[in-house]
Amino acid sequence: MHRRTAFTIAAAAAAMAAASNPALAHTGAEHAFSFAAGFKHPFTGLDHMLAMVAVGLWAGLNGGRALWVWPIAFVGVMVVGGLLGISGIAAPMVEAGILASVVGLGLLVLSAARVPVAVGAVLVGAFALLHGHAHGAELPGEAAAASYAAGFAIATAILHAIGIGVAQIAGTARGRLMVRGAGALVAAAGIALAVA
Repeated sequence: MHRRTAFTIAAAAAAMAAASNPALAHTGAEHAFSFAAGFKHPFTGLDHMLAMVAVGLWAGLNGGRALWVWPIAFVGVMVVGGLLGISGIAAPMVEAGILASVVGLGLLVLSAARVPVAVGAVLVGAFALLHGHAHGAELPGEAAAASYAAGFAIATAILHAIGIGVAQIAGTARGRLMVRGAGALVAAAGIALAVA
């Protein structure tokens, strides 16, 4: 039963990934800045979706306090990054950093890296700052930034939960190996996005 459930969740995640459009540097023109648009946005950018699910996968592989500390750190710092972007405060190499986050998080899942919870929180927070900054910088000053950010944050938390759920359901040695394989696919996708 657990394998079937894990396969179903993985298949649903793969279907979402296949249905999404790659979106690296999004322009503000295609968005209506609302809660619904913010909620939808993480599901429409493959780079963001992969990074967010990978945070959940990595947290799920580590277990314990990482299950809630890392996702909270990501969402919280992402909001701070968004505020910096909205304020017009520049951050260097945002797009390159976002792609590096996809590759890096994929490799952390692949290796099932075990790190202290605080170290993992700092690492995912650094990646989250870049993801948040990219989206905050897109918002025009008159946009409904608070409702858009709320939608974006909730969708991000859901993507983290999907990753955690997949990693937790795949609790056997073989299941963990499959989760680690998913990390390899995330890293490979990040490399493909970087060279595309």
